[in-house]
Amino acid sequence: MRCEKMAAAPPPPPPAPPRASAGACGVVRRRCQRLLYWVPVLFISSVLCWSYYAYVTQLCLLTMTNIGEKVVCLVAYHIFFMLFVWSYWKTIFTLPMNPSKEFHLSYSDKESLEREPRGESQQEVLRRAAKDLPIYTRTMSGAIRYCDRCHLVKPDRCHHCSVCDKCILKMDHHCPWVNNCVGFSNYKFFLLFLAYSLLYCLFIAATDLQYFIKFWTNGLPDTQAKFHIMFLFFAAAMFSVSLSSLFGYHCWLVSKNKSTLEVFRAPIFRHRTDKNGFSLGFSKNLRQVFGDEKKYWLLPVFSSLGDGCSFPTCLVNQDPEQASTPGALNSTSKNENHLFPAKPLRDSQSHLLTDTLSWSETSGKAEKGKVGMSNPALTMENET
Repeated sequence: MRCEKMAAAPPPPPPAPPRASAGACGVVRRRCQRLLYWVPVLFISSVLCWSYYAYVTQLCLLTMTNIGEKVVCLVAYHIFFMLFVWSYWKTIFTLPMNPSKEFHLSYSDKESLEREPRGESQQEVLRRAAKDLPIYTRTMSGAIRYCDRCHLVKPDRCHHCSVCDKCILKMDHHCPWVNNCVGFSNYKFFLLFLAYSLLYCLFIAATDLQYFIKFWTNGLPDTQAKFHIMFLFFAAAMFSVSLSSLFGYHCWLVSKNKSTLEVFRAPIFRHRTDKNGFSLGFSKNLRQVFGDEKKYWLLPVFSSLGDGCSFPTCLVNQDPEQASTPGALNSTSKNENHLFPAKPLRDSQSHLLTDTLSWSETSGKAEKGKVGMSNPALTMENET
């Protein structure tokens, strides 16, 4: 009887899988975070749209009485406005560059790294994987810089962004105002965005000042334009102060060839920590960001030199274990202590930018009359 009752009892219902609900909550949370990340961008865009209406309609068309002043202000304003919006757009929607496949560990290296206990044995695996890569910098303990999340050997000046959850080449910082990482691929656009937004605000404040004073002193009748013109001046002046300090700071960074992260933690090379290890002098530092073609300097088009994976250094005392190609050793420029391989960065094509040549190309001569910086992919550390 007991056996029959036990056999007739219905089976218990299967328990609900907790992981599915937890995964769904995680997806919803990440989507909400992505939406929140766009709030600063929407705020800037809203202020920009309102400023366009306040300046063009309320100030120029309805308040200004002099036709010549209207024309000059409208033409100049739209030039600044176009350059501001163009550079802001490029900064937001230019995807940050990530390390190329050469820096990712192979499947066998990943297995070896997981099998080995932490310590010197893991470093031996990383040294083997990085022996043919153009890597100069190390961790504070002198180890190979490795990203556990991306499973790659970090190129010089590359850092992992916790917001983007990926490694970014020549990462400067993650900017919430553009909802994007500022790095090698869009640092020039970010600089131009700061420059043109500052000029935009200064131009509005300068041309709006006389009408602001007239409304403030009741020199003009109270109209709907009064609020827009007075608040427009306050907003332009306030943004000008903050933008001028930020733009000046990044101009200093460009002149020293540093990133914001490198200011807080200087790059560590095999021989020592050197806060100016990537600085090649003001002119070369400037060209590394803006390129050799001066006609592109003021336009938000990509013209930076290099591939983002390797950078020239001003290191004078080379490591005894660091091997260099003959072309690199014989191409030291006069009166300078920098090593310049035979091919300028502008001519050293990267598969990150084009598919024609490999970034690790180690031969070729510099074209006559062209000024450029060197690709340190030719000078590699040979660690054994």
